Amino acid sequence: MMGSVTSGMASSLSSAMLNHNDIDTVKTAVPAYLLMVDSFVRDDPDNINLLVARAKLYSSYASVFVKEKSRVKRLSQTAFDSALRAACLHREDSCKIRSQPFDSYKQLLAKLTKYDVAVFYTLGTSWAGWLQANSSDWNAIAELPRITAIMQRLVELDETFQYGGAHLYLGFTETILPPALGGKPDKARAHFERAIELSKGKNLSAKVFYAQRYAKLVFNRELHDKLLHEVINADPNVEDFTLMNIMAQTRAKQLLKEADDYF
Repeated sequence: MMGSVTSGMASSLSSAMLNHNDIDTVKTAVPAYLLMVDSFVRDDPDNINLLVARAKLYSSYASVFVKEKSRVKRLSQTAFDSALRAACLHREDSCKIRSQPFDSYKQLLAKLTKYDVAVFYTLGTSWAGWLQANSSDWNAIAELPRITAIMQRLVELDETFQYGGAHLYLGFTETILPPALGGKPDKARAHFERAIELSKGKNLSAKVFYAQRYAKLVFNRELHDKLLHEVINADPNVEDFTLMNIMAQTRAKQLLKEADDYF
């Protein structure tokens, strides 16, 4: 019963945060929430829902609010560890998902069903956040194919989950490396456009990532500016997207300000 109550509280607080319209309030409040969720997990370490909530919160906080690289690494590691633990508890055959041979890894992913989508989406996004935090480490970069494989499988199972979130992350992973080192900007563009379509344009972060990760990569100034102006002129108040949309608008203004120096 207590596990159910704390899981519900974690979910409700996450929803309240996502729908808040003041960035500074959330930024100030989240650290206390981190400690609270830590205490929940300590009391109930095998609660999958709590581990998923913890992974989401730590990953989001690290990527959005934290600037110090050492802190981003630590927080991203906590998120990733929580997601790995949740996946292991959810499916026993995934406990060695990070170290097993890639062929075995792909066979595991092939066995996933829609029942597994939520947990493995959190694993994939936390893994991607960890990779971004450790992008200067080639050993970390070597794990990129595993993240991509998860997201590709999730697209096959339910591409509409989290309003096309797997497409957004595939667009991101396809642009981590430059084309000369294996990056695939054309594939990234298709994924970004599909994410925008599935969210019906409500997720403004998708357009910001599209401009930042793709348009800049291929030096398409016209597309870059068009996307960012659309973000700035949009109404950010959308259920479950409000906070991230306001932050996306802030980022869009900054990217436009820097555009003359880049293009």
